[in-house]
Amino acid sequence: MRLEFIGAAHTVTGSCYLLETNEQHYLIDCGMFQGSKRVRELNYEDFPFAPADIEGVLLTHAHVDHCGLLPKLVKEGFSGSIYATKSTCELCRIMLPDSAHIQTADAELQNRKGRRRGDTPVTALYGIDDAMEALKHLVVVPYEKEFQLADNIRVIYKDAGHILGSAFLEVFVTENGKTTKLVFSGDLGQPDQPILKDPAVETGADFLIIESTYGGRLHQIYDKETRLLEVVNDTMDRGGNLVIPSFAVGRTQTLLYYFYNLSKQGRLDPDIPIIIDSPLAIAATRVFLKNTQDFDDEALKLFAESSKIIKFPQVRVCETAAESRALNSEEGSAIIISASGMCDAGRILHHLKHNLWRPESTILFVGYQAEGSLGRRLVDGIKRVRVLGEEVAVKAQIQSLDGFSAHADSNQLISWMSNIQNPKPAKVFIVHGEAQSQEALKARIQKECKCEAYIPFRGDLAQISGRACDIQPSNIPEVSV
Repeated sequence: MRLEFIGAAHTVTGSCYLLETNEQHYLIDCGMFQGSKRVRELNYEDFPFAPADIEGVLLTHAHVDHCGLLPKLVKEGFSGSIYATKSTCELCRIMLPDSAHIQTADAELQNRKGRRRGDTPVTALYGIDDAMEALKHLVVVPYEKEFQLADNIRVIYKDAGHILGSAFLEVFVTENGKTTKLVFSGDLGQPDQPILKDPAVETGADFLIIESTYGGRLHQIYDKETRLLEVVNDTMDRGGNLVIPSFAVGRTQTLLYYFYNLSKQGRLDPDIPIIIDSPLAIAATRVFLKNTQDFDDEALKLFAESSKIIKFPQVRVCETAAESRALNSEEGSAIIISASGMCDAGRILHHLKHNLWRPESTILFVGYQAEGSLGRRLVDGIKRVRVLGEEVAVKAQIQSLDGFSAHADSNQLISWMSNIQNPKPAKVFIVHGEAQSQEALKARIQKECKCEAYIPFRGDLAQISGRACDIQPSNIPEVSV
């Protein structure tokens, strides 16, 4: 069999791997590249395979960097099935149309500006019709139940504890009388996090493909609710807004969970408005509330007491663009949670434009910021930025709360890997991370887990037979972020 690394190879986004056996071709994820302009341009390149030749896609979860190119895949000829858990399928039903709307709006904006310069019009990466067509290909698969993907391929989905519905995959491929087990981690979550169950235990793999987003870092251990409350109170005392760029799926629901607990304990001032200004986050929260089968015991107990966490008294939701715009002319202070989490698109840009220049406001980051993203530049201390075509001075407080991430850190990744003993991987492929994180995780895997590790580049090809593996390096140039 052959395993080709299409995306998330020496980058954090664009997860996509092509598994070929005999005449069969399957993808594991088909994600969008996010971050710098050069990285995003990869989305417009031709797939290095014929979409019509792909029999199916095994989707690990609904984040756009794992599912966001599915409409493009369908647009260009894919006609197979897209396998995912129930919650992932339901989240994709809101994520992919939302992504299509962004692609169309971005193209329209670029063309309006381009007309004045005489530029050639651009075409959207895909449109709403492509997204809706992709949704027709979704097939629900349960956790922990083996299914036959092809005559010689079996698959089991296991809970990855990253976001609702997320999974890591056990893929069993039989060739020449030998069965090889590949494990694709997808994105692994932290244990002991709100709402979701801990990642399931994996006990053996011939080959492991593991993410490394936080492979070189450790999450701080502290009372997150108390620290969040301190940031809230400090900002309110200064008379500013607390603006939280938040991923619509996962992070927003975790923040609501914490705010609900603080409110229930009487620690959060009930007069502080908490505003959810993201139609996608609102829709995603409703999906969460319908899929409590994926919750941990603590969340089930809490939701048994109140099944309408999004509607506790001080929470407001902004469904329309007019409601969103009105926020920036309101008097008083508020907590505004808006997408996107890396500040690359969406309503968050308007709130940054109206708050970055105000020293009394706080911009609070509670998630990973990819290299090249506006969020990363703000975290790194840039003093002036261009937002929606306007130069804005950065005078607001820029803060980050580590540990809110939905990704396992270095210790947690190594701890999860330590159970993989029967068999121990013949080789570990380290993907989905920046260079420093990947190199740090590689060193730990080789020293502590006693496994051979390799960091693939985009286009690298692994020829696998049983537990033997030969790597053919790619000649595709590395993309600078």
